Order: sequence, then structure tokens, then C-alpha cells
Amino acid sequence: MNDERIKVNYKPLWKLLIDQDISKGELRKKTSIAPSTFTKMTNNENVSLDVLVRICCALNCGIDDIVEIER
Repeated sequence: MNDERIKVNYKPLWKLLIDQDISKGELRKKTSIAPSTFTKMTNNENVSLDVLVRICCALNCGIDDIVEIER
């Protein structure tokens, strides 16, 4: 395996929020996710699997619906 870092982006999540007419603030309240975690996601930084699962439960979707893996 090479040393390339695998990056994530949350573009699918932001698009899904627009499609479902839900603001980031509303999602944050529904999921009790800290504002700093949303900042990390806005900057395409890694967050815990627990956070992703809470978002998926709130939006009734799968992880592949909210995150993309870039190589």
C-alpha cells in the first residue's frame, strides 16, 4: 500500500440537506453534533463514525449518501 492519504468530502451531505430543505443548524440540533464537528465537515476533515451514523439516522440514508472518498 502506498503513502497516499485517503480524503473524504461531504458534498453529498450538503446536497442532500438542500434536497430535503434542511439547514445545517436543524441537522445539528436533531443529531446533537457539536458546531466544531460541523466545521470539520465543512473543511472535509475526518469525523467519527458515530457522527456519520447519527446523521444517517436523522436523514434516513446510508453513509454513502453523505460522504465521498477521494483517492
